[in-house]
Amino acid sequence: MLSAKQLHLAGRHHTLLPPTSLEANRAQVMLVQADGQERRTALALALTGRMKPSSGSVILGHDHAMAALRKRSAIIDSPEVNAPENHLTVRSLVSEDLALVPFKFRDRTRPTAWLVKHGFRDILDKWVEELEPNRLLHLQLELALADHDVDLLVVDSPDRHTADASAWLPLLEQAAAGLIGHSHDAGLPPREVIVIGVVGRIPDGWTSPTAAAGQEMAPVTGPAEPTESTETTETDEPAEPAEQAEPAELAESPKPPAAEPDEPTLPPEPADAPEPPPAEPAEAPEADTTNTEGGDVQ
Repeated sequence: MLSAKQLHLAGRHHTLLPPTSLEANRAQVMLVQADGQERRTALALALTGRMKPSSGSVILGHDHAMAALRKRSAIIDSPEVNAPENHLTVRSLVSEDLALVPFKFRDRTRPTAWLVKHGFRDILDKWVEELEPNRLLHLQLELALADHDVDLLVVDSPDRHTADASAWLPLLEQAAAGLIGHSHDAGLPPREVIVIGVVGRIPDGWTSPTAAAGQEMAPVTGPAEPTESTETTETDEPAEPAEQAEPAELAESPKPPAAEPDEPTLPPEPADAPEPPPAEPAEAPEADTTNTEGGDVQ
């Protein structure tokens, strides 16, 4: 498995690659979307150990050494890096690429015999610029897998040649399944490899693994799950029951109506009204004294 974590490339004037994380498995094709040819090429170089990251890491299998990553990977059709030049003949291209294969795996046959052995008889006498994009890509995949140490193929911008994904995507799937390269060698069964295509746009209908430059790895969301559970526990704590005490406050609100019955206590004021009657009996005794004076009349 190839694992890239926070892979970041800081350019001289601007960021070449923002922190990017991804995981790619053997026998699978992963498409990684990146904007701009410069960023796609930088990502392809970093994933194959041919450009040292400013930060982050990229590991193939359990070996953390960059030298091991370079030995076990191949970058394919990268513009201004190793894309075949149009002025080359097909035989010259094959001769140059086979010369880079480690001696222990090198096919001792001549380029012409190698082309015939791998099913390219029809393009023996052609120039690179004459080849169809899918035919040229197939040839480059075969040449890369001539090195039996290669476990990772990174194809740089295969969609730049044509918008038709059917011209290059099936070839990447065949390479991942081991149907290209090793299957031609006698006694060697098809060997599955990791294939990554760095593209400008993910083709419609693609359902296999994808990633994007600047994208975080999916497992980063793992620690977020316990935090969600803690949030649920916080909601489980009776903070809401405390809010249920608010109805008690609502119960207190009826107290103002209870003050209204206090107004009927005003009737005691009429009790003060009887005070005038006692004043009247006070005047009655004065009338009695006049009657006593009238006793002389009797």
